[in-house]
Amino acid sequence: MIDYEFLRLVWWVLVGVLLIGFAVTDGFDLGVGALLTLVGKDDAERRVMINTIGPHWDGNQVWFITAGGAIFAAWPMVYATAFSGFYLALAITLIALWMRPLGFDYRGKLSNPTWRKSWDWALFAGGFIPALIFGVAFGNLFLGVPYSVDETLRSTYHGSFFELLTPFALLSGLVSVGMILTHGAAWLQMKTTDNLQLKARSVSAKLSLVTMGLFAISGVYLALGVDGMVITSVIDSSATSNPVNKTVVIESGAWLNNYSLYPWMISAPIIAFAGGLLCWFASRQGNAWLAFVGSASQITGVILTAGFSLFPFILPSANMPNASLTLWDASSSELTLQTMFVVACIFVPIVLGYTLYGFWVMRGRISTQDLNQSHTIY
Repeated sequence: MIDYEFLRLVWWVLVGVLLIGFAVTDGFDLGVGALLTLVGKDDAERRVMINTIGPHWDGNQVWFITAGGAIFAAWPMVYATAFSGFYLALAITLIALWMRPLGFDYRGKLSNPTWRKSWDWALFAGGFIPALIFGVAFGNLFLGVPYSVDETLRSTYHGSFFELLTPFALLSGLVSVGMILTHGAAWLQMKTTDNLQLKARSVSAKLSLVTMGLFAISGVYLALGVDGMVITSVIDSSATSNPVNKTVVIESGAWLNNYSLYPWMISAPIIAFAGGLLCWFASRQGNAWLAFVGSASQITGVILTAGFSLFPFILPSANMPNASLTLWDASSSELTLQTMFVVACIFVPIVLGYTLYGFWVMRGRISTQDLNQSHTIY
């Protein structure tokens, strides 16, 4: 039998794995969609770009759905507070994501250039907007979300949508957009040929450097311009969840404290920068596979850096710091976490297995010559 404290830590790790899985798999098709109007010079090139992600984009959404379900089951208070507070932002994200299946299915129904160009911009929005909003949401976690908790542990959100658009949050959004676009360009390197591949190589090399620069700036901003939170009371990590049974103080630069307490955590930003450099170098050398590994590592490092910096906080409160939600006091019951752990041990490997199998079956490059050779192609 796994004890409650360890289960809470395990689910913090598992949710992080699911978020990384979503960002790495769905990230490249979001990136390709956002690059559609920027890289594809004509209808044929844009069709090639769409068909590189055609067999994968809907399957990749499984990671997103699974991550959302895991948050709901493992951290119900986090789910309730975040989804009520970020409701409009999430609604905009879902509307943007709806543009992808509509764009894929309806773009080719008519040959009219205006029709197709309109759907191209819809697919751009379906890739760019979610990447931006996800980054802005993570940025707001460091700033603290404006909510409070009453005596019945019911949360109340006190902010508005536009209050989320602060300089640091927007900078975090740009980091997210940069790494997703880099990942999409790295994917195109592996899946396309000729001039389109050359353009993808150039774009991924440049964007990997831009993303590293934005990531470095956000780190400096976090250290010097954003106050962090520190738990000063003793935490009983095996007690029943109750987020108000602790004391939290706000300190300048506190979000970087974990790198002193747990020096091994510095590996996360190192992975992010190393991945960016690898993507840049491999793109310039024409090694598409290595460039994709580099961009995936960059994404992994960025997400790990955010998680390690916040630890043990999950959803800090700007209005009521003592009620900030952490993995020690915002989780479901021990029985729920145990049951979910067994389910995850069975089904996460299955999802990973069929995802990898799908990539293996659909391996190979797509060229403009392939567009008229199959009735199943977009």
